[in-house]
Amino acid sequence: MTFPADTWGIHENHYWLRGGTAEHQVEYYEERGMWTVHGYPETLAVLNDPTTFQSDLSAAFPEGTDMSFNEGNLVQMDGLDHRKLRRLVSNAFTPKIVADLEPRIAGVTVELLDEVADQDEIELVSALAYPLPVIVIAELLGVPASDRDLFRTWVDTMFQDQAELSLADGDDQLREDLEAQLNALKPMSDYLTAHAAERRRAPREDLLTKLVQAEVDGERLNDTEIVNFAGLLLVAGHITTTMLLGNTILCLDTFPEQAERVRADRSLVPTAIEESLRMLSPFAATARVTATDVELGGKLIPRGQMVNPLLGAANRDPRQFDRPDEFDAGRDPNPHIAFGRGVHFCLGAPLARLEGRVAVNLMLDRFPVLRTIPANPPKFMDSPFMTGVSSLPLRVTA
Repeated sequence: MTFPADTWGIHENHYWLRGGTAEHQVEYYEERGMWTVHGYPETLAVLNDPTTFQSDLSAAFPEGTDMSFNEGNLVQMDGLDHRKLRRLVSNAFTPKIVADLEPRIAGVTVELLDEVADQDEIELVSALAYPLPVIVIAELLGVPASDRDLFRTWVDTMFQDQAELSLADGDDQLREDLEAQLNALKPMSDYLTAHAAERRRAPREDLLTKLVQAEVDGERLNDTEIVNFAGLLLVAGHITTTMLLGNTILCLDTFPEQAERVRADRSLVPTAIEESLRMLSPFAATARVTATDVELGGKLIPRGQMVNPLLGAANRDPRQFDRPDEFDAGRDPNPHIAFGRGVHFCLGAPLARLEGRVAVNLMLDRFPVLRTIPANPPKFMDSPFMTGVSSLPLRVTA
């Protein structure tokens, strides 16, 4: 089954949500100067080989390009530097620490649902899917959750113009585009820099203090590294769960027989969440750069080329998934790659899964009905690289 992608405003690049298929598993798009990977095994080969397919994208950009956003950015780091920085924060996401957050997550969820308890209709993103993970990650990081409107503005800024970035536009235009993106994010940089400075004066028991005090090979992180690291945690730490929650409820609405199945057997909630991650992968694409000439999917990709694996398309590959366009709340096994794979597997995946499980169960407890409203359909983020609702109106009473 295909989703009503045009009605919902899903980005045109998401052809797999419109019943489309790629002619080749690996293709070169001359107009953007990049390679695109569509297939599951081909995408897996990219994600599992960080030596050949590097996360540091600087090699694909012209010399002299400001790549300061790479410093301290785990997503765009490789090798030993990546391992050292990842280790700094991984202790905050151990299985025990994440499990211990469950009472707080449940408490926040109940508080947010209480605020809409007397309504026949709710808008899920603003009521729960956005504020819940923002409150949790803000508390962990140590910034005020009350600033969440600012965080949402920064997320919109980070992803709104991605489709226009092209390596084929010429060096000057590319530098100009990247400089514009960096300038747009300066408010977030200034915000986190101020909080980091405050932690140096008055340390607390939070992640930001740990970043300020951390040492790598005997040296403290500089301001740019701290800000990029903290910004990644703040943004990725909530946007994935926001999309996961909205997408899961939307999948259950689109496949009502599966929704009834989950209501009747709550042990299926975790597998239903995994299936929603496969069907509507929150981060639909990622990026790598080739460190050497390499053959992939029958194509020879030269050294220094940008490669974009489409996680959303790979998660619909019939070579890997039986009935790929059907939502099966009990699908097992379900080796989707919505959280990536290999050394860059999403650090916050256990937290996102926990938040999703707790919130979906409490919603099913609270609301006898969770159905979309035909006259007021869902709206999706207008991004080629993200698949998630920006608005999800729901009827919650019979």
